[in-house]
Amino acid sequence: MAGFIEGADRTQATLLPECLDDWIDESNPVRFIDAFVDGLNLKEFGFSGVDPAETGRPAYHPSVHLKLYVYGYLNRVHSSRRLEREAGRNLEVIWLLGRLAPDFKTIADFRKDNGPAIKKVCARFIEVCRKLGLLQKASVAIDGSKFKAVNNRDKNFTKGKIERRRKQLEESVTRYLSQLDTADLQDSSTAITLKRIRLKDKLEKLHSEMEKLDAVEKQMLASPGEQISLTDPDSRSMATSGRGSGVVGYNVQTAVDTENHLIIAHEVTNVGNDTAHLANMAEQAKAVLQVDKVEAVADRGYFDSQQILDCARVGIELTLPKPERSGSKSEGRFGKQDFVYKVDQDAYRCPAGEMLTYRFTGKEDGKSLRRYWTTACKECALKSKCTTGPERRISRWEHEHVLEAVQERLDLNPDAMRTRREVVEHPFGTLKMRMGATHFLCKTLPKVATEMALCVLGYNLTRVINIVGVEKMIEAVRA
Repeated sequence: MAGFIEGADRTQATLLPECLDDWIDESNPVRFIDAFVDGLNLKEFGFSGVDPAETGRPAYHPSVHLKLYVYGYLNRVHSSRRLEREAGRNLEVIWLLGRLAPDFKTIADFRKDNGPAIKKVCARFIEVCRKLGLLQKASVAIDGSKFKAVNNRDKNFTKGKIERRRKQLEESVTRYLSQLDTADLQDSSTAITLKRIRLKDKLEKLHSEMEKLDAVEKQMLASPGEQISLTDPDSRSMATSGRGSGVVGYNVQTAVDTENHLIIAHEVTNVGNDTAHLANMAEQAKAVLQVDKVEAVADRGYFDSQQILDCARVGIELTLPKPERSGSKSEGRFGKQDFVYKVDQDAYRCPAGEMLTYRFTGKEDGKSLRRYWTTACKECALKSKCTTGPERRISRWEHEHVLEAVQERLDLNPDAMRTRREVVEHPFGTLKMRMGATHFLCKTLPKVATEMALCVLGYNLTRVINIVGVEKMIEAVRA
């Protein structure tokens, strides 16, 4: 009968490799990290401490901390204290840093003080991806996802939250006063005396909380957007896809390459909706891909006519669905999509076959809108299914053809939304898994943006290692 695999005897003397380099094989990712960082001009990137100080204790070169952080975010080790421990016990880190072991405060200060430079390193890795031929397809998917901040939900206040909290406190005060009145009616005893003291203490604490709530309310009303977060002042309360759910955090926008699922552009914002970010993310992706035209796909949360027009003007071909905002369809009547625009006649044909002709041009929300209608509605047999007014009127934006082109692309490629989901939601899931599905460690938008850049770099590194391998990546860096 076969036994189990036996472990080595801990008291047995062994001959370890004579050289530390023997512990790290040629396909180990730390060899790429070493070559990648050594190939960067850190002074050009803006890292502090590149030139040694003339006096005082010698400092660590910034490349030491950068290598440590890149390794950490590649291997899901983000905390400066954990990185400090890895530097003293992890053979890969010992090899990478040449046995240097900086303390956690020095490690944390490097990330805090070199945010813009670290973001440039993340962007430089995309250049390596281009050298490897991984960005040949000018096609991206754009999406945003909410990431938790270090700020607890109880430390975030909006007008609605303060009103609810004040109501809860008032109800508690009423309940305790009632209990106190009941205690006063009872015969005096040690237990009743202690109960009165306890109730009075609770009432004092409640009044103190109400005073603090009043002070927070004044701060909240004076803050932009009438919202305040006490732990991380830049974080915001944001709705998520789950009904009735939300998160206090940041909205991370990404543009993902549709071929290899690489994050080629990203941005951290504290604006909860995605609408205003479409053109910005698409233009960043176009600049990274270095092409004249790029195809971009997004979900209906990005639909904004002005944003779509801005993209069309710079050669970005968008595919995204238009959200149904009209009440006509929900009430069982014809929607605007049921009316066919005839370019040669500059008129709309209604479902009954009548032509709605151009009448005048008006302004609405800064947009120039052309108005169309017909006088045949009164006798129309389909009027009840079309409008409740005297006649059905159609408005056409002066750049409506741009929106029609977007819809036409979606009609020709009905699987575009499924492809978008498969491409762009996969990186977000991986990023959150790498973060332990918890929250950012840093506070304030600039520092969170630095942390996100390191997360994106770690994700992209993993993708490229899986696609081409470490040896080819080193060759691309040294070429």
